[in-house]
Amino acid sequence: MADNKTQKTGASVDAFLAAVEHPRRREDGRALLRMMREVTGLEPEMWGPSIIGFGDYHYRYESGREGDFFLVGFSPRKQSLSLYLPAGFPEYDALLAALGKYRKGASCLYVNKLADVDVAALRRLIAASFEHMQSRYP
Repeated sequence: MADNKTQKTGASVDAFLAAVEHPRRREDGRALLRMMREVTGLEPEMWGPSIIGFGDYHYRYESGREGDFFLVGFSPRKQSLSLYLPAGFPEYDALLAALGKYRKGASCLYVNKLADVDVAALRRLIAASFEHMQSRYP
């Protein structure tokens, strides 16, 4: 079985954010970094070349595949901010309804800029997702 492509790299989070070309994306990335640090109480780590993750957990599927992944995270990608906030908890839909302008992908939310969303709702969504993942993977 192949290893998970997205693994901790030990690279500098600050250097990664400093290298983000788009000024708004870079500033939004720094704001998300501060927010996720405050909400999780954890220090960020680079996962793969472009994802900033907080915390980690070990998963094992019925198929036998297993690995490690971050609890919550984000990436200031060229097209949008990708927010990795796992669903599966009761308040998820209500929190999304309060969020503002976003697109939903298979495993993440896409936000063009933080100014498009209600930052207080985003903070609550991050906290609820983080708590959900911690309770699922103690």
